[in-house]
Amino acid sequence: MKKMMMLAAAAAVFASAATVYAQDKVELKLDLPKPMFVGTPVPTKVPNLEPAGTKPPVIMVPKDAAVNVAKGKTVTASDALPVIGELEMVTDGDKEAADGSYVELGPGLQWVQVDLGAVNEIYAIAFWHYHQQARIYHDVIVQVADDADFLQNVRTLYNNDHDNSAGKGVGKDLAYVEVNTGRLVDAKGEKARFVRLYSKGSTAGEMNHYIEVEVFGRAAK
Repeated sequence: MKKMMMLAAAAAVFASAATVYAQDKVELKLDLPKPMFVGTPVPTKVPNLEPAGTKPPVIMVPKDAAVNVAKGKTVTASDALPVIGELEMVTDGDKEAADGSYVELGPGLQWVQVDLGAVNEIYAIAFWHYHQQARIYHDVIVQVADDADFLQNVRTLYNNDHDNSAGKGVGKDLAYVEVNTGRLVDAKGEKARFVRLYSKGSTAGEMNHYIEVEVFGRAAK
């Protein structure tokens, strides 16, 4: 009888802790740019394409982690001299697809990288490529790491490279058409200082475009 009472008490404590934990989380709500599709989308044949109309995932994050810790942070890239725009535009808060709001990098596999300045618990990463016209960017990969060279403790959070053409492993995520909702990735509290995003051109051409990268998290404990 005593043992049963102890187990019941332990279960009650666990349930109470779980309730507090759940209440401490909120649904992450993104501030979205306005839709800007121009013209008629060109039909595309891309393997593993996400069904049209798929909604972004619902991600619950701690209340104090629903903050964009990437805002205004330093951005570097594989193409240090963008064809269009400046790298700091990637974290300037402007998510519109108008001229003057995006960075264009050269052809082939390219990346942009955000230095959060310190190790953070990362719960979600949102990013926008060019979304004024319907297009699908190839080999979209999101990784985090402890060092700027991405040699230490590299973790892949998103990868839709179905044939490993980027050399980062075969990805299981789906290709998708760029729209104003961008792409939202669940980072599940991974601890890292650096965030890197890859792409390899799109169905509209060989160049790579980035409008904004947001990282939601808090200082690591």
